[in-house]
Amino acid sequence: MGQTGRVLIPVGSLPDLPVRPVLPEVAAALAGAGAAVLVAPPGTGKTTLVPLALAAPGSRVIVAEPRRVAARAAAGRMAALLGERPGQRVGYAVRGERQVSHDTVVEVVTTGLLVRRLQADPELAGVTTVILDECHERHLDSDLALAFLVEVRAALRPDLRVLATSATADADRLATVLGEPGRPAPIVTARARTYPVEVIWAPPATPVTPPHGLRVDPRLLDHVAATTRRALAEGDGDVLVFLPGAGEISAVAGRLGASGASGSSGGPGSRGASSGPGSPGASGGPGLLGADVVTLHGRQTGAAQDAVLRAGRHRRVVLATAVAESSLTVPGVRAVVDAGLSRVPRMDHARGLGALATVAVSRSSAEQRAGRAGREAPGRVYRCWPAALHDRLPAQPEPEITAADLTGFALDLALWGHPDGAGLALPDPPPPGALRAAVAALHDLGAVDAEGRVTARGRALAGAGLHPRLARALIDGAAVLGADRAAEIVAVLDDDRTTSGDVVTVWRAARNEPARRADVRRLTRALDRSPGREPAVTPTNEPVTGTNTDRPRNPASAPTGRRPAAGEASGRPDSGPRPAAGEPSGRPGRGRPGTAARLSDDIAAGLIVGLAYPERVARVREPGGMAYLMAGGTAAELPAGSSLAGSPWLAVAGADRAAGARVARIRSAAPLDEETALEVAAPMLSEATEIGWIDGDVVARRVRKLGAITLVATRLTDPDPALLRAALVTGLRQEGLGLLTWSRNAEDLRKRLAFAHAALGDPWPDVSDSALLESPEDWLGLGSARRRADLAKVDVAGGLRRLLPWSVAGRLDAVAPERLPVPSGSQVRVDYSDPAAPVLAVKVQEAFGWREAPRLADGRVPVLLHLLSPAGRPVAVTGDLGSFWVQGYPQVRAEMRGRYPRHPWPEDPATAEPTRRLNPRSR
Repeated sequence: MGQTGRVLIPVGSLPDLPVRPVLPEVAAALAGAGAAVLVAPPGTGKTTLVPLALAAPGSRVIVAEPRRVAARAAAGRMAALLGERPGQRVGYAVRGERQVSHDTVVEVVTTGLLVRRLQADPELAGVTTVILDECHERHLDSDLALAFLVEVRAALRPDLRVLATSATADADRLATVLGEPGRPAPIVTARARTYPVEVIWAPPATPVTPPHGLRVDPRLLDHVAATTRRALAEGDGDVLVFLPGAGEISAVAGRLGASGASGSSGGPGSRGASSGPGSPGASGGPGLLGADVVTLHGRQTGAAQDAVLRAGRHRRVVLATAVAESSLTVPGVRAVVDAGLSRVPRMDHARGLGALATVAVSRSSAEQRAGRAGREAPGRVYRCWPAALHDRLPAQPEPEITAADLTGFALDLALWGHPDGAGLALPDPPPPGALRAAVAALHDLGAVDAEGRVTARGRALAGAGLHPRLARALIDGAAVLGADRAAEIVAVLDDDRTTSGDVVTVWRAARNEPARRADVRRLTRALDRSPGREPAVTPTNEPVTGTNTDRPRNPASAPTGRRPAAGEASGRPDSGPRPAAGEPSGRPGRGRPGTAARLSDDIAAGLIVGLAYPERVARVREPGGMAYLMAGGTAAELPAGSSLAGSPWLAVAGADRAAGARVARIRSAAPLDEETALEVAAPMLSEATEIGWIDGDVVARRVRKLGAITLVATRLTDPDPALLRAALVTGLRQEGLGLLTWSRNAEDLRKRLAFAHAALGDPWPDVSDSALLESPEDWLGLGSARRRADLAKVDVAGGLRRLLPWSVAGRLDAVAPERLPVPSGSQVRVDYSDPAAPVLAVKVQEAFGWREAPRLADGRVPVLLHLLSPAGRPVAVTGDLGSFWVQGYPQVRAEMRGRYPRHPWPEDPATAEPTRRLNPRSR
């Protein structure tokens, strides 16, 4: 199947897995079209058999996996089939480790590393085939790699073969992307030969609160632990438990009573899964119905992950995140317990806040999870949600591009030469608003120019193998703190377990961890190396250890989109002990002499966090308080009991804002002083004269600000009066006409004008709120007004009269009189509250002899009469007085004459004399 006709291993010698019968079809599709899609459910062998079948001596096949654990596991499995160790004919490259040699024919890498290699060497010299595994998961790196490879095949390497694999049947989109216009790539389907899996619906007996942000109701975790015990009791074999994150893994392990099963809590100081008896990665020895409790998640060491993927000596409970959904097999599993939750990145682009969110699992992911129980024998899946809810779950997981931080993604587009992504065969286009926010962030970092083209600094940031923000913090921070100390802090920020608390505390706790030291060595090597200097494949006969980075899983500490440096690989041993934090680095050419020693841990951590997130530099609102204002304008609060409470300044590493919340919640931060805050956020410093409506009054001052934070404000003694009046107008528009003093005379005049405008239109002025606020300076005559209090002194009635054109100014009393005469001789005030129906309230006795109600607005609008009893209470409302005297008055007379005998109640009110007087008392 290779180019020379020789194959690495004959198809007949491969294990008899479901994908084997379609291997010739896959090879033929690639030979004919150059690109194809393979749809094969989990357990069919697509990850391990297809690369071996396509490989040949003298060629190279690259297999890209979305997760490090899957890349390591796939390489190990393929090497075992060849009777070798990884690093010989089958090698791999993952974060912190690379095993390849001159003999390597198949190399398994992360998709992030593949993107970096494509950036460094678009032709992928020497590579014959690229396999993109698990494309259905729709990670950013996977989408980028797919789009880049399509363009490489079209422009540079038409001979390069590309195979996209998916565990779901939704392959048409992939085929369209990989194919030519009007000719989708061929689709090959392998049928799974799995064992039956019984679905057991096991929802909690009592309602649980839906997940919110990172929080999962402890009652659900109680239920998952109880369901795990049930699964152990009802069958044999291992139990695989799916949970959303390392924190939930730790919590359930504790509920299961696993000794030392701390896992990785995701809280401050949490440091990954502890090892118990048995094998690395075990969190406790036998004791729970004779089962070991082990953990599997992306932040464990490679040794711990590998141990979980080997059969155990005892029965096991494997607590895992979504890393166990696909691409690898956990042996011995006969039952799956699914909590029904998944953790995905979310980005608040308007505020620059990223976080992980816990969401319901999709139906396709739930099916993949269930399938883990039927790999080796009939199994069971316990779903911790009701059957009625299942059909309402989303069909597929949401593509990461729709909700994640796109800063790293945008940098990759710029490096590739497509700053806006136009013309690239992306399965889904990036949301325009999110992409604009990402490009703006890159511009602020100096990574792209005004046209979005990558700069030399942008290439340097990309070469660091980090999210661009963290790369900036590493490169610029090393110049102040030294490479080692800066790398230590960046390694903490790059860890998705650093989700809460004081960054300094986490940094100190992690300082001497072997895994953390390896991260520090990787980062310092990135500083030593110019971007792209080393080849993507290291020519050596011996396996070498190198570095690679995967996409970060927590966009709050390292927003999604981080990429590894191209061809990160080095066999250089560690140069010796590192200096303790607080000591100068001692590395030549790094840092300012003595600076690292002078800066405390607090300020050093704050410096690095601030360099990464300058817009999140925050100052406390009240001395000793918990509320802060970030330079970017976002209000935020520390959680109750935080050790950082009262810090005058903070550099916020992680924060999120719940839907509907007025302020963001600070999850992780480091203290810093004002001098450092101004240094790291220097581009946001500004000085300006402010004359405007601020906090409810006119303010005229000279200010120095750090973004939204006011540092110094000096009152202006002689501001421009025109600017003051403009500020007052702004205040009126913001807060409304209630800032003015509305006397009764002014209110009545406004109502009369409103009636005239409603009845006659122009030129009578519109006095609605919107019309009056459109140009208040034209009618109010603000004159010498300078502040809010002066608005209360303005003559509002005079201002309203200024609105009257001279042509109608003298007719107001005729069109809308303030008072009307009634038959008794009284002058009664007209109520114009309703411009469509002015009201005249008059006692019945004063209206005797009135045959028709008066009309206003040049006779166009009749007055609505409210006829009152002698006590002033309405007894009738009418606009037709003649009809009232005939039909309504007799009933009023019958009811009123006994109650008010001294008032006249004639039988014929239309001819009776009106009066304000009482009848004389009878003697």
